[in-house]
Amino acid sequence: MSKCLWKPSQSFVEHSNLNRFKKYIESETNNNFNDYQALHSWSINANETFWKHLFECANFTYEGEVKSIHRTLHSPHIHQWFNGIKINYTEQIFAHASGEDIAVESFDENQKVKYTSYQTLEKEVNNLTQVLKEAGVKAGDTVAGYVTNTKETLVAFLATNALGGVWSSCSPDFGLDSVVDRFQQINPKVLFYTKSYQYNGKHFDKSDVIKNLVEALPTLEGIIALGESIDIDIKSWKYSELPNKKSPIEYTRVDFNDPIWVLYSSGTTGKPKAITHSVGGIIIEHYKALVLHHDVKPKDKFFWYSTTGWMMWNYANSALLAGATVVLYDGALSYPSPKALWEKVDEIGITHFGAGAGYFIHCMKEKVDLSSFNNFPKLKSIGSTGSPLTPDAFAWIYENVTSNIWLVSLSGGTDICSGFVGGNPFEPVFEGEIQCAMLGVDLAAYNEDAQPVFNELGEMVIQQPMPSMPIKFWGDDDQQSRYKSAYYEHFEGVWRHGDWIKITPNNGIIIYGRSDSTLNRGGVRIGTSEIYSALNTIDYIQDAMVICVDYDNQEQWMPLFVVSNQTITAEQQKEIARHIRSTYSPRHVPDEVIQVPAIPYTISGKKMETPIKKLFMGKDIEKSLSKDAMKN
Repeated sequence: MSKCLWKPSQSFVEHSNLNRFKKYIESETNNNFNDYQALHSWSINANETFWKHLFECANFTYEGEVKSIHRTLHSPHIHQWFNGIKINYTEQIFAHASGEDIAVESFDENQKVKYTSYQTLEKEVNNLTQVLKEAGVKAGDTVAGYVTNTKETLVAFLATNALGGVWSSCSPDFGLDSVVDRFQQINPKVLFYTKSYQYNGKHFDKSDVIKNLVEALPTLEGIIALGESIDIDIKSWKYSELPNKKSPIEYTRVDFNDPIWVLYSSGTTGKPKAITHSVGGIIIEHYKALVLHHDVKPKDKFFWYSTTGWMMWNYANSALLAGATVVLYDGALSYPSPKALWEKVDEIGITHFGAGAGYFIHCMKEKVDLSSFNNFPKLKSIGSTGSPLTPDAFAWIYENVTSNIWLVSLSGGTDICSGFVGGNPFEPVFEGEIQCAMLGVDLAAYNEDAQPVFNELGEMVIQQPMPSMPIKFWGDDDQQSRYKSAYYEHFEGVWRHGDWIKITPNNGIIIYGRSDSTLNRGGVRIGTSEIYSALNTIDYIQDAMVICVDYDNQEQWMPLFVVSNQTITAEQQKEIARHIRSTYSPRHVPDEVIQVPAIPYTISGKKMETPIKKLFMGKDIEKSLSKDAMKN
């Protein structure tokens, strides 16, 4: 049984948004839910009723009448929700906000914090819609951003959406070919750009990339500079010279199932999938995830480290749906030191602090000393996602950050731009476990015979549709074969996400890594995260990657690549093998320990285990990975 690290107080439970929602549902349905599991079971067994009541409880602004909560279209894998109503994401942001409250606090590597009220944010959004109208943007048109994580970029998205446009963004650390592979699929009418930026103390000018990008996108009718501008032969505007629009925003409400944005798969092999989400699906899903499962409230300060090329940027900005303050940072995660962000948590008084699991593991490895911060009195939750957070990293947070903290480990992905599993203000936090399957998520672990299993390794599946599942892959409007093969081919008619999980006796979830990079030796399968968890306790290993290569002659080779600040000796290689053998599995001791200068990551921070495995299986390098999708 996993160790219990934190329990919510009675006051914490009673004052949570989830408790308020539970009472609302009990009054509407004449049910009595004794605990979270009872509420979750009802949300699955009465799935359409759950989404209906959640929509009503949120008090969204819309027009029309709901004709059906859910229906399946011609393809059995494509669904429509809340048919009959029109809605606008940006309108929800300002419908109930108090104008003088702070909407955005932003800073960069120079560390100076800038403050923007809801009133000012709304004004800037309104002014920018005027420019977008001049550029001819209307409902259904696509707008792209090659931009950094700033307030101006947030305004660009909100203005695009206010007009019913479809947003898509990449961060400037993406290479030209990688950006072209993404944006050429969606034929954008307008491009927002950031000419230059600072990262890890260094200045980067992207003028040449932007010029080449404009040439590669023939559908562009204009470009808008969010900072410095470049001289190029196309209609151009500057954010700093926006017109002062006097009349209020004219929101364009679109169908609940119309697109809001296009996100992209990692693109490690071939062109990335252009994953398209619906306006209404995102509004209701993000409200559920952030308000109920992350307990974000008005005037809370919500921060999640991200770039504009990762779905967590889209997710974090939705804290505005709760009337909270979004805290934005444009810069390197550990600049000038791993302690820098913790200093900002303390200085700003951040309520919810999130980052990729790798950051917390890095802080643990570097033995970052946080003792001077007096337990971060305003911090309510720490969030982690992107890869599995190891049990020892769980323990490090409670031992070194503060013992009285709600740790929200979240897992979902670009495919739904949210989490399938995440936080639960009703329940304890157990070491190494994500707290729960979220409401409305019919999650199971399947064995190879498509049978649900409990407390053993299985494939994560979602047995019922959700509103934030993609409405399509952009460009595949009439051909859904790619969509089906991505999610529904392995288990007919059931969404397979591609993660190995275990559902524990605590009703928590442990994620063991991607199932396509599973370590399968002698029929015994484990996730790569188990090896990494073992290695985290070895001081001289800074990073690692393990793969298991299956050859046509049935032979296997399992190398472990390690990064260290010293030369790994033969004796240390044996020590690593002994440690893995004794800690996790004698079957999964690596055949070789190979020291390398760095581990390859995608731009969104995921280890490129599967592409590297393909290379060692003799696959063509051009077909195995896209260099522009790599972070390093």
